[in-house]
Amino acid sequence: MNKRRLKKALRRIKYLPRNKYLVLYLINKVKHFYFKITKSHKVAYPSTIMLELTNLCNLACTTCPREYTYGKQMNTGLMDINQAKKIIDQLWPYLDSIGLTGMGETFMYNEIEEVVDYIKRKNKGIIISVSTNAVLPSFIKRASKIINKIDTVQISIDGLNEVYEKIRLNATFSKLDENLRKLKELCKGSNTTLMLNMVVTKENYFQMPNLVDYADEVGIDFLDFTLFNLASVTNIDRSYYQFYKSKEFLEALGLLEDKIKNKPSVYVTNRNFKTDNGFKKCIFPWSHFYVSWDGYVPPCCAKPFPKELNFGNVFNKNIMSILNNKSMIDWRKLWFKNETPNFCDKCHLIDIEPVKKSTENS
Repeated sequence: MNKRRLKKALRRIKYLPRNKYLVLYLINKVKHFYFKITKSHKVAYPSTIMLELTNLCNLACTTCPREYTYGKQMNTGLMDINQAKKIIDQLWPYLDSIGLTGMGETFMYNEIEEVVDYIKRKNKGIIISVSTNAVLPSFIKRASKIINKIDTVQISIDGLNEVYEKIRLNATFSKLDENLRKLKELCKGSNTTLMLNMVVTKENYFQMPNLVDYADEVGIDFLDFTLFNLASVTNIDRSYYQFYKSKEFLEALGLLEDKIKNKPSVYVTNRNFKTDNGFKKCIFPWSHFYVSWDGYVPPCCAKPFPKELNFGNVFNKNIMSILNNKSMIDWRKLWFKNETPNFCDKCHLIDIEPVKKSTENS
């Protein structure tokens, strides 16, 4: 467990629910454990959830599913704040964490501070995270209102300088850099942790070691690398994944590992490269349930498009009646069989073979 997760865990323990809500919390933990050991197809109340407050965005990134066919066909908007509060009301006694992020730019949601405050009034120990591109014109003003109230701000970066601008269209690296340095200052002495996230592609893989240097120079302690997920990218064939076994990528991965050893101030939390094939690798049938801005529960965050598939709408049904309905039960039965649904075609959890450094292959 890294220091960021340890800090979160200790904070959660310190602020567990009180009185009858502690009883409900503990009973739910026991139920979760019972369902797991008995290999039940049902789930207890979720301990974590992803709440998409908006799927609107100010950028048009080449790595983002919203820029391809599924994304072009989706409805867009912002979650009604009263609906957001109703969802929180149903779940808060059982939640350890909540992500207020989805397919859009979180800080385009004007009531973000009110939602954060509402969660904290329910229980100040619930871990709150958001993801952002950090280049909205009003970003620093908006972010300053929730610093020290939320636990993690993850910033999507996907490269440096010209590489960044070729991937994250409509953004400039100079503005990102300016905002990151201001954000770092805002977070000094607070309970809010910053993390950079890079989606590794053919266009930016060689900058992985450079990003460690950049994080160190700006003073951001945590860095995350994930592989490009093609589940929603309709015009790229799964053969793209062979790149992650190429000599060029493995060499860059080796340089990254060397850089990490020499930069202990930057903790690289996840490189997600040694992945196993198969639907059973996926956690989403069981946790991290995603609620779209218009109330639907799609299968996962990699392809959160209700028109493609959803299990129900929390605006007109109790969320637990959706999480344990027949369609979700059938979905989990496939998981136990390790049979990949057609919906998951091209997902990197299914179609990327384990990626190892060249030294491990020899």
